[in-house]
Amino acid sequence: MIDADRARAYAAATNDANPAYLAGELAPPVFAVVPTWDAMMVALHDVVPAADQVAMLHAEQDMHFFGPLVPGRPLVTFAEAYSLRPTRMGTRFTMRVVSADEAGNLLVEQFATMLIRGVEPGEDGGEAPPSHAFPPEAKAARLAELASAVDLDQALRYAVASGDANPIHTDDAAAKAVGLPGVILHGMCTMALCGRSVVDGLADGDPSRLRRLAVRFYRPVFPGNDLVTTVFDAGTVGHRRVLAFEASSAGKVVVRDGRAELGQR
Repeated sequence: MIDADRARAYAAATNDANPAYLAGELAPPVFAVVPTWDAMMVALHDVVPAADQVAMLHAEQDMHFFGPLVPGRPLVTFAEAYSLRPTRMGTRFTMRVVSADEAGNLLVEQFATMLIRGVEPGEDGGEAPPSHAFPPEAKAARLAELASAVDLDQALRYAVASGDANPIHTDDAAAKAVGLPGVILHGMCTMALCGRSVVDGLADGDPSRLRRLAVRFYRPVFPGNDLVTTVFDAGTVGHRRVLAFEASSAGKVVVRDGRAELGQR
C-alpha cells in the first residue's frame, strides 16, 4: 500500500512542496523505493552475504515509471537478482525490482546497482542493465542549472521518512569509522533532489510526466552544501523528451550519467 502520510513525509524530507504531494494526490516518483525496500533486501541477502554488505556502495539507480504512484492504492512488488559484473574496484550487483497495482498493471521498474568492494571479481552473470550513459553531444545543448538546498538536518529527516537507518547518514562516529569525514546524504535523497529540479524546472511541475529517472552516484553529498543540477537536451525517444544531467556539490561532481525522460501532458 502507498501510504499517503508517509508519501507526504517523504516529500517534506526531500524539500519538495509540489501541490500534488501536499494534497495526497500523488506520491513523489522516487518514493517508489520506500515501499519496495523489503523486497530489495530479500534479493540482496540472497546473493550478497551480510559480511560483504559492510563494504557495499550504492552505485546506480534507474527508475522507469509506467503509471502514477497514487496514495491509498495497493502496490505489489517483486525483486530479483539481475546481473553481476566484475570491475577493478569490486563486483557490481544489480537488482531488478518490479511494482504493479492490484490488477497487475506495471507501475515502476527499478534497476538498483551496488558496488561490493573487496569481493574478488568472478565471471559476468545475467543481462547488463539498461544504459543511461551521458551522450557526449548533449554537452553542447545546456538547458538549465538548478540549485537545491541541502539542509544540515537533511540526512536525519530523510532517514526517518525513508526508513533507511544506515548510521553513516546520521552518526558522525559511524561515518568516520568507514573512512568518511562525517555523515553523508543518502544517495536516494540526492536522486530525489535531482528529480525535483527536473520536474519543477523542465516538466512544468507535473511529476506525472516523468517516465524515467536514472543516476550514477559519483561522490557523496554532505549536509549543508547545496546541490546544483545541470540539465542538457538529449533529444527525443519516440514521444518522450530526453534530458541528460549531472549534479555537483561544493564544487565537485557528485552525480554523473543522469537521465530523465518526460512524456507529454
